[in-house]
Amino acid sequence: MFIKICGTTCEDDALLAVALGADAVGFVFAPSPRQIAPQIAGDIVKRLPPEIVTIGVFQDEPPERVLSIAHLAGLRGVQLHGREPPTTARWLNSRLPMVIQAFAAGDARVRRAGEYGAHVILLDAPNPGSGKLFDWSLAAELPAGQRLMIAGGLTATNVAAAIARARPWGVDAVSGIERTPGRKDPIKMREFIAAARAAEAEVDGPEIDGDTSALYDWQDES
Repeated sequence: MFIKICGTTCEDDALLAVALGADAVGFVFAPSPRQIAPQIAGDIVKRLPPEIVTIGVFQDEPPERVLSIAHLAGLRGVQLHGREPPTTARWLNSRLPMVIQAFAAGDARVRRAGEYGAHVILLDAPNPGSGKLFDWSLAAELPAGQRLMIAGGLTATNVAAAIARARPWGVDAVSGIERTPGRKDPIKMREFIAAARAAEAEVDGPEIDGDTSALYDWQDES
């Protein structure tokens, strides 16, 4: 189970996420209460272990600008969270180790997710960062063979149910592990990561316990 802690705005939260067992730390460059400057994100990234995947979240930016900021901040990948056309994800896919294409659950584009050529497809609630859940059964609309990450109101108390229902490759938490927007709650974050790991061990499905030879191995990029 790939666990991403997103909306990180300070070094202490990033280091704690790593210490607790997260695989990825996300930084929001799109308009948001959690927005961070590339230079500050870059300073945090320099303090993280090389095996940690660092992801920048963007919304409807030109791909060249996305790539420029990713390089400036020393990021390993990007997450596109707007109405980007498939050509944007494909262009970035050829230049970065990881591209995550995000869709609101129920978006008609989910059925055409394969056109984006992204490493991972993220399904979120219609209002990202709102802490609202979505109907996890909508994950079934994703074409076969696509790696699924789910977000949207995930907490320690509901992540196990989300994993059992949607059988994702990864989970992404923001508001459900915060004290205030942009600042993490250490206890909530610890409990979330522990619950996700425990749920992973309980799930018997191809996305987690089956053949993983074709999955993106972020550790191989270290």
